[in-house]
Amino acid sequence: MSPAPAPGAPGFQAIRFQGRALDIEYRIIPAARPDAEWLVFLHEGLGSLSMWKDWPERLCAAVQCRGLVYSRAGYGASTPRAPGERWPVEFMHRQADEALPALLDALGLGAEKPILFGHSDGASIALLHAALHPGRVRAVAVAAPHIFVEDVTLASIERARAAYLHTDLPHRLGRYHQDPDSAFWGWNDVWLDPAFRDWNIEPALADIRCPVLAIQGRDDEYGTLKQIYGIRRKLPQTELCIIEQCGHSPHKDQPAAVLEAMAAFVGRLRDSRG
Repeated sequence: MSPAPAPGAPGFQAIRFQGRALDIEYRIIPAARPDAEWLVFLHEGLGSLSMWKDWPERLCAAVQCRGLVYSRAGYGASTPRAPGERWPVEFMHRQADEALPALLDALGLGAEKPILFGHSDGASIALLHAALHPGRVRAVAVAAPHIFVEDVTLASIERARAAYLHTDLPHRLGRYHQDPDSAFWGWNDVWLDPAFRDWNIEPALADIRCPVLAIQGRDDEYGTLKQIYGIRRKLPQTELCIIEQCGHSPHKDQPAAVLEAMAAFVGRLRDSRG
């Protein structure tokens, strides 16, 4: 194991996942209270630790939590995809069921019951982790989650493919990923695989036992409000936060609204503990 990085500095943690040894890029955000709850950030389909920019620090400060930010394998400075590797349709299930628990255990956080904050694909992984490991999660907050595949989602992903092939998108993604091809094609190929059209995690949601906050912009170009309405249909305890003049990245488009919703959500979690 590599030496632990200084608080706030990026480091690497070795894990085993799907028979491979991986180095996972991560950063710890400290809090003033040593007993503060943990917030674990799960990035979008083209995201990484660095692509969050200062959002994790802002959110942790607003809700007085410690934070764990990391890049999944294939992203950021974490181990890239193996040459020729194509992600399976169930790749988010595997991240939720195996990769995230392996990282938390390796970092000594397996017993912490964190609050998960996931965006887009990361939101789906957060929901799946809470369903598959209900005893390991305090609460889940999801921004622009996917629980089933919509035509609008696939259309936007097809446009992203064209942009990657014909614009400077690879260069721009190179600011956040050591291997932008690994990040882009891992995500794009599986979402546009015809077999992925039937991907649906609605049945799994019934196994979630913790509080849920579902956030979505009304103008989300990657999904309709059916996504978060579907979560509440399966989980009546879900709190909805629909944000006006907001696209697929609520924490970028309307950060003040997300901070306010998260502060209220975490406050209610603390009040419920008495």
